[in-house]
Amino acid sequence: MSIDTPLTSILGIHHPILLAPMDVISGARLTAAVSNAGGFGILGGGYGDETWLERETAKLKQSTSARFGIGFITWSLARQPHLLDIALGTRPHAIMLSFGDPKPFARQIKDAGALLICQVQSEAMAEEALDAGADILVAQGTEAGGHGASRSTIDIVPAIVDLAAGHVPVVAAGGIGDGRGLAAALMLGAAGVLLGTRFYASLEADGAEEAKKRICAAKSGDTVRGIIFDMSRENVWPAPFTGRCLINDHARRWQGREVELLQTIKMVAAEYAAARADGNFDIAAVIAGEAVGVIHDIPEAAVIIDRIVTEADQLLLGRRNSAMALPA
Repeated sequence: MSIDTPLTSILGIHHPILLAPMDVISGARLTAAVSNAGGFGILGGGYGDETWLERETAKLKQSTSARFGIGFITWSLARQPHLLDIALGTRPHAIMLSFGDPKPFARQIKDAGALLICQVQSEAMAEEALDAGADILVAQGTEAGGHGASRSTIDIVPAIVDLAAGHVPVVAAGGIGDGRGLAAALMLGAAGVLLGTRFYASLEADGAEEAKKRICAAKSGDTVRGIIFDMSRENVWPAPFTGRCLINDHARRWQGREVELLQTIKMVAAEYAAARADGNFDIAAVIAGEAVGVIHDIPEAAVIIDRIVTEADQLLLGRRNSAMALPA
């Protein structure tokens, strides 16, 4: 079973499902698993750890003959542009850039024969990406885990679809974790979805087991967006981007007290770093989006993809049948 869209066509994949390039979490094992299951795995280049990137790209080439991509935080890549050379040396089918101007890297990516995927959070960012030559746009809503902006998925996706005007496929991201989300994204005009949190809670993800269990145990509404976890690790992002994670004791302690947190940052940062090293997620953040409300288990990535595609296909088929049954 497959759902064919302009996204599956341009990427040469069976299912319109992309793996979000989650820093540290989307390693070679998860990327290969998603690609091998007919989706499009995107390795999480993140902030740019050169040793990690070299190791994981080498493992990835040994793990799959399917197409894959590599993703970077754009403003961080600008500090270490040579990492793009390493990434392109593995001959990925696409490079995904998020959070920053893609133009300085676009020509090199295109000349290497890779597609350029750009994640955007506004029409202005989308126009910038299109001007740079983006082949695919990812419209990210505020429901997404990790870093993002303020507009909801149901708002930003059709806005970017209208702006793209059929010239490039648009992928929906943010709060999507099951077949209902994929079907809804397609109804909004998207050609597929990019999933982070749902794949975080998979067997192949490189996250801590305790973090995965907390995602499964979380209910709708158990995430919060803000700058507390960025401040606590002394890595505050440029505006307009803030981070979404599961609510925990640390977030509750400092929510609404960010000025006081800033005044005691050295002490708090040391406490936070120790918690991250110890896997203490009462303090350290589990970066996750609002899709946690529909995530209840930790299966293989292939099972996740099959479930989502099957459910979405059934929903879309039901809608088509209902439309055909209406009186003329």
